[in-house]
Amino acid sequence: MKHQQSSTFLDLTDYQLHLRRLTPLHIQHAPVLMLHGAIENGRIFYSHQGKGLGCFLADQGFSVYCADFAGRGKSHPAASADFDHSQHQLICRDIPALIEHLFAQYQQKIHLVCHSWGGVVLAASLARFPQLCAKVASVSYFGTKRRISVQSLAKTIQVDWVWNRIGPWLCRRYGYLPAKKLRLGADNEPSQFLLDTIQWIGSEAFTDPTDQFDYAAAAKHCPWPASWFFAAINDKVLGHPTDVQLFMAETQLLQARFSLLGAQVESVQGDSSKANALQNNDVHGYDHISMLTHPMAQQGHFLMLAEWMKDQSI
Repeated sequence: MKHQQSSTFLDLTDYQLHLRRLTPLHIQHAPVLMLHGAIENGRIFYSHQGKGLGCFLADQGFSVYCADFAGRGKSHPAASADFDHSQHQLICRDIPALIEHLFAQYQQKIHLVCHSWGGVVLAASLARFPQLCAKVASVSYFGTKRRISVQSLAKTIQVDWVWNRIGPWLCRRYGYLPAKKLRLGADNEPSQFLLDTIQWIGSEAFTDPTDQFDYAAAAKHCPWPASWFFAAINDKVLGHPTDVQLFMAETQLLQARFSLLGAQVESVQGDSSKANALQNNDVHGYDHISMLTHPMAQQGHFLMLAEWMKDQSI
């Protein structure tokens, strides 16, 4: 590894957010904040052995911070019957605090990298607080969708039955979603956060379940940073390419860079040379998780992303 790992915490009075800090041996580029999705934590981006996109970017000279959302990972306290946390809190308090924290520390624009639902709450936060965009150099979204419009047996089982029906029942029984214990995901989920996501997954309205703030309307006036969306050819439900592009459209980001990762299909809107480079290197049929974890990604889209991020820092 060409970086060192340590932990730091952002104190928000009644809870603390854990940040895994990946510090390169020689800092050359702007800091990176990485935001995970539902039933995950920051470990989707790194490992102690130096694997993952976060470690790759750190080895490229970026100072990387992988956040654990409230109640997840090493954040304190853990999700439980005694500690709940809503999507509204994450959008309005936690994400702005994380961005402000790193901007104040480095005094330069930061890069944001998101996986799945982490990109949804980030986009909502930037749309709601557009002044934050002046502190952001770029945003990269991996498998990010809000609505799940595709219909399939896998979607019926994973989303309609497990997430939308069994999930709330488990929350009523335990006071939170014990996803890790039941092997439904890499981490547990606070009850209110789960209920908030259910409202968005099936609704055309991109409005806040707590106070009805209209994120779709706010997105029309948001000065979005440079953005790149990644979808995977074998991501059939949780980040289907159709739903990723649907999210791009409702956030007014349809003209952002878009890449479909997979064995046969590669595209980078507006840049044929980079599309060819991705096609030559990304030979794995990526899915919702492997797009961030497969070793081949280091020779393909990880490398292209790092170069693009460097360009956005200029």
